[in-house]
Amino acid sequence: IGYSACHWCHVMERESFESEEVAALMNKFFISIKVDREERPDIDEIYMAAVQRMTGGGGWPMSVWLTPDLEPFYGGTYFPPEARQGLPGFSELLNALGEAWVTKRKEIDEQGKAFAEFLRTSLRPSLPSGKLSADFLGTAANQSAGRYDAEFGGFASAPRYAPKFPHATELSALLLHHSRHGEDQSLKIATRSLTAMHRGGIFDQLAGGFHRYTVDREWLVPHFEKMLYDNALLAQTYVEAFQYTGEERFRQVAVETLDYLMREMQDDAGGFYSATDADSEGVEGKFFVWTEAEIDAALGEASPLFKSAYGVTASGNWHEMPGVTILSQVLTTTELAEKHELAEPEVVDRLAASRQILLELRRGRVPPLLDDKVITAWNGMAIAALARAYTALGEEKYLRAAQKAAGFVLDEMRREDGRLLRTWRLDEAKLDAYLVDYGFLTDGLLHLFEADFDPRWLGATKELLTVVENHFRDPEDGSLFFTADDHETLIARTKDITDGAIPSGAALVIGSFVRGGLLMVDE
Repeated sequence: IGYSACHWCHVMERESFESEEVAALMNKFFISIKVDREERPDIDEIYMAAVQRMTGGGGWPMSVWLTPDLEPFYGGTYFPPEARQGLPGFSELLNALGEAWVTKRKEIDEQGKAFAEFLRTSLRPSLPSGKLSADFLGTAANQSAGRYDAEFGGFASAPRYAPKFPHATELSALLLHHSRHGEDQSLKIATRSLTAMHRGGIFDQLAGGFHRYTVDREWLVPHFEKMLYDNALLAQTYVEAFQYTGEERFRQVAVETLDYLMREMQDDAGGFYSATDADSEGVEGKFFVWTEAEIDAALGEASPLFKSAYGVTASGNWHEMPGVTILSQVLTTTELAEKHELAEPEVVDRLAASRQILLELRRGRVPPLLDDKVITAWNGMAIAALARAYTALGEEKYLRAAQKAAGFVLDEMRREDGRLLRTWRLDEAKLDAYLVDYGFLTDGLLHLFEADFDPRWLGATKELLTVVENHFRDPEDGSLFFTADDHETLIARTKDITDGAIPSGAALVIGSFVRGGLLMVDE
């Protein structure tokens, strides 16, 4: 199980899955199934829980060995081709598991059944009844403060504070806490984190848009994949930060992020693609980094100012590739103006011109792989981001892009009976949608209705929420399953109740029921 933009998935692919010797072992002992976790999050969730139970950790690529009844008995994430750093070599592991299947079949079957029972119980939690207390935002804010990196912003575990992910939903909750209760600490944590992320290497300083995460606490060294969901969620958070503070820098990040999505990730038909890879020409980050010589040759007399602004040096700043620089904003425009004895507006103009020159030069490089499948849930996020940006910033281009994407999903990614499909690529939509798809699409459609008041979006929301009511609700307690009642039968039917890299599908659906009911005066 993996996904196209996963760096270590490609590493294991090159090292093991492309090896004829390894392929022979896999085919000798096993029936091998390759799963795109973005197309099948239901499968991924189940077996990720199993691997986390087995190993104490998770991630991708994820290899799980199952009995013929699909019950997991062994699993892990990355395996090197030969044993190293306490990990077994993949070929060694295949031989051992193949032998164990013959000699220890009874134990394996018992282990698989035990894991399956654990999954059926743990992935279908019972939900406590009652109402939210008025201070729930405060409780969440206190938890965030406990993981906050006061030196560099963002959230991670002390003392390393790395790796570091954007946590857009958490930052939005902090901004909401400030808005509702006037909590200055929440505002400070959110705005310092948003500022540090924008200035760091996690942000593409030339084209806009955010990479997935950084391996360091300073936000400098990313894994260079770009995901639609990160950028759609972060664009909304930066719009919120601009609305709450009025600070131009937050508006500018939202604009650069959404412009990147519209320019590089939107299909001509209207849908948004899923991701771009971290690697190009087999090297991670090669497309995005620069040497000092390249900057000097491209910019000439403008080079000293640009190098001061973005930390370009002869030695570079990335230990993986000596002599290359990951661009990050190391000085503010005020500091640059003082250092180079220029007026601030001139600094801004010169840097903008230099960025454009380098962006055009970068377009001549071999680009990372584009994952051009269109995912319903992630497009719902993009629709919401664009609609909210139009409402806050008044830019018509964002409204048009949102309308085009919404029309595409509703026209091309629904069955004849109105049920959603999960993914579209090359004029083919397929796979039944999940709760998260209904949640994010209805959220996006409601934001779009609030932007243009087109009744089409409200009508579609009602139809989709009716599907949720009829096919996803648990009749026992009213909670929501991740899959519909007529979905393919797996070893567990799960409930999506916690936020991860993206918010919970149940949370989005509940929000859509509330907002849709208010807008339609429908209880």
